[in-house]
Amino acid sequence: MKMRFTLLLFAALCLFSCKTSQLIHASSPGNEMFKVTILYPNGEGKTFDMDYYEHKHMPMVAGLLGKNLQFYEIDKGIAGRTPNEKVPYLAVGYFYIRDIAEYNKVIGQNREAVISDFKNYTNIQPVVQISEVMHLGFNNAK
Repeated sequence: MKMRFTLLLFAALCLFSCKTSQLIHASSPGNEMFKVTILYPNGEGKTFDMDYYEHKHMPMVAGLLGKNLQFYEIDKGIAGRTPNEKVPYLAVGYFYIRDIAEYNKVIGQNREAVISDFKNYTNIQPVVQISEVMHLGFNNAK
């Protein structure tokens, strides 16, 4: 009986450690990650060229960010909260970076190039937010 309990406890601990090892505490020392979110609000007369944004603008900015960039994402808005509601954002871009000061330095040095490229894909003034990524979790359900 004692052996069965010990094996059961060991199995439970193994399962628990497997699940918790899938979590990344991004804010722990050495794992800092920051997210730059660029939102392009929808509205009357707003235009957005997703092909240009995906294949030219975002890769250009990613190249400027260099090794500070961990990865980037692009979302294309397809629906609002309900099926009949207009999409609130035509697009959202994300840059996941390691160092905010380095990001600000690079963007500051290349501000004109980045801003002057807007006219090639949109007439929208983007909204930008920089966040600290606190936690990443992955669903490994099969």
